[in-house]
Amino acid sequence: MNSPELMRAAEARGVTTSYYSSPGHEVTVSAETIEAILAALGDPPAAPLPATGADLADLAAPVPEGRSWGLAIQLYAVRSRASWGHGDFRDLADLASWSARELGAGFILINPLHAAEPVPPVSTSPYLPMSRRFISPLYLRIEEIPEYCALDDRERGHVAALARPLRAASEAGSLLDRDAVWAAKRAALKILHQVPLSPQRAAEYDAYRDREGRALTEWATWCVLAEMHGADWRAWPAALARPASDAVAMERGRLAREADFHAWLQWLADGQLAEAQQAAREAGMGIGLIQDLAVGAHPGGADAWSDQDLFVSGVTVGAPPDEFNQHGQDWGSEPWHPERLGEQRYQPLADLFTAAVRHGGALRIDHVMGLCRLWWVPPGMTPDRGTYVRYDHMGTVGVLARAATAARVLAIGEDLGTVDPWIRDYLAAHGVLGTSMLWFERRGDGTPLPPGDWRRNSLATIGTHDMPPAAAFLTGEYVGLRADLGVLARSVEDERADAEATRLAWRAALAGEGLLPPDEDPPLTDQVVALYAYLARTPSVLIGVSLPDAVGQRQPQNVPGTMEEYPNWRIPLSDEDGKPVFLEDLVTHPGLRAIADAVGDCPPTDGTQM
Repeated sequence: MNSPELMRAAEARGVTTSYYSSPGHEVTVSAETIEAILAALGDPPAAPLPATGADLADLAAPVPEGRSWGLAIQLYAVRSRASWGHGDFRDLADLASWSARELGAGFILINPLHAAEPVPPVSTSPYLPMSRRFISPLYLRIEEIPEYCALDDRERGHVAALARPLRAASEAGSLLDRDAVWAAKRAALKILHQVPLSPQRAAEYDAYRDREGRALTEWATWCVLAEMHGADWRAWPAALARPASDAVAMERGRLAREADFHAWLQWLADGQLAEAQQAAREAGMGIGLIQDLAVGAHPGGADAWSDQDLFVSGVTVGAPPDEFNQHGQDWGSEPWHPERLGEQRYQPLADLFTAAVRHGGALRIDHVMGLCRLWWVPPGMTPDRGTYVRYDHMGTVGVLARAATAARVLAIGEDLGTVDPWIRDYLAAHGVLGTSMLWFERRGDGTPLPPGDWRRNSLATIGTHDMPPAAAFLTGEYVGLRADLGVLARSVEDERADAEATRLAWRAALAGEGLLPPDEDPPLTDQVVALYAYLARTPSVLIGVSLPDAVGQRQPQNVPGTMEEYPNWRIPLSDEDGKPVFLEDLVTHPGLRAIADAVGDCPPTDGTQM
């Protein structure tokens, strides 16, 4: 295929041939990349796709009625002394209730709670689950399952013995060990699964199974097959590769009791999550829980097995190189095929949104630009050699707006990184709030954006789960860490110089707002509080306070571009010295109260609507 033909073919299939990595810097995509993406897409549809209906294109999600602030947490890292070495739904309910009543918080933004492998080893990243439709039972509080009350003394003693070493590891400040936690919880849940349900509980379980239907059946079936053959369906016997096959039906019947265990776990998790949202609202939170929807799921997991014809095999999604991820990113999940998704009128996406908004007051969509275009990395290529593939944004954003409207929840898009302005404009016009991260909010000359110039319809934060905590950013220590891990594309000297220039620029901006003294460096904790006071002066309708920032944590939760080199997603909530901070400790923590006062007391300034 010659160059003009290749360009025409790419345009017809929504494959981008060039893009802007930054304002004024256009990158031309290689012919090799375009050819690989076209090959992965396969033959074009035999007939034109159905046009997106006005019922989708014209919908808009609800917008906030007033301003509020809340905590942003990685729930697994936020533990009480009663939890089993891993934050759980009881911890979430208690944190929501306490922060609402004592601090005036209006929401809790949590990491994705998506389901992981049914048996160890359990993946660490909440952003590459086995299913985005279902919930990880790692978050269950065992003692709050009603059937626990029916256990005899011997059985309760066994459950207590399972929990004991996990709580001891928490006290010692050990890294999170999901394998140990799930092995213990699974053993306890197997005991509880033998307890007969009361008539009322049995009726509620039956109603849940009826509501979830085929999706729950296939999830439970995938789990029992994964227990036997491993958690990657692509390595299973060929006869089990399709959910509708006769061989799968035979195994489902043979393993019905084992499959029921996994369906029952989902019912329990759904119930405890609903109770956490109820606790948040009863404590006075206007929004309550903000759930997080990951970009994709593991290509060997349950979602990919159930809907494998919808995914583009071999291609992975990610992001092009940017300032903080200079080699680009490959997130490991396979993309939905845009044309096949359109042929199904976006129903699989609609089902996903409906499940995600069920127990919360808002939904955060990670990398929301993926509803419009998504960075595809061809098989065997590095992330920097990918390109964007377009989706029908009227359909994808439309089903999001429809789900949010039906559930009366907010839709929040994480729209950081490389974003075409039209995407933000379109999302804003359809009620999808944006995300404004302090380190990225700059004027054209690179200096900090004044508070009054920030977007109004957005969630304002200092950083994200992919960024170092504020204290580590202000000291510049994150540069050394990234250098040691080999994820810098420039010299350490250049990186340190840029980090120092950024620090000084924000130092001057804070002094200019009267939030710090102009001629001296106050303690690090005061500087972090001043950053949040700066956020409070923006017009953003939502202010997100990172709980790690509030307790002085220095270790990042995730360093993009690393795998085994760094313990990503395993860092417990800790103070500046690395000592664990438990839920009970927050009651008297001065840093958290200082930030709560800073974001709660300052009136916002005017800003742009989008």
